[in-house]
Amino acid sequence: MKLERNFQINPALVGVVPLINVMFLVVLFFALASRFLLQSGLSVSLPTSSFVVTPTRQPQLVSITSTPIPAIYHGDRRITIEELGPRLATITSKDRSLVIKADRTTPCDLLFQVANVGLEHGFSVIFATAPVPAAK
Repeated sequence: MKLERNFQINPALVGVVPLINVMFLVVLFFALASRFLLQSGLSVSLPTSSFVVTPTRQPQLVSITSTPIPAIYHGDRRITIEELGPRLATITSKDRSLVIKADRTTPCDLLFQVANVGLEHGFSVIFATAPVPAAK
């Protein structure tokens, strides 16, 4: 007895199914990668504070290190205080927040210079702090 197949595979599905699998993996990758990307920039020793401000959507991040010669970083690029103003002027996002991550021993003069540049360009300035350690 000869059996015949009555189900036929549509040739269009052979190309579409792998494409759907790849698209699903790309979406999964971006969904998981965005959860693990918390803060870009440098690792600095933040001062502590018991007050917490909720983070904004897409703030501009300025990191200030306090090596023997303090350094300013916008994102991951080292800049000078003179370069910060023009870089902030080119940003056209609706949410204009500037988060300053400064080391504990950063000179106050430099900290306020960076804050003033941000305020001059219409940014709301937020100083990043670490939470106060819990008492044992």
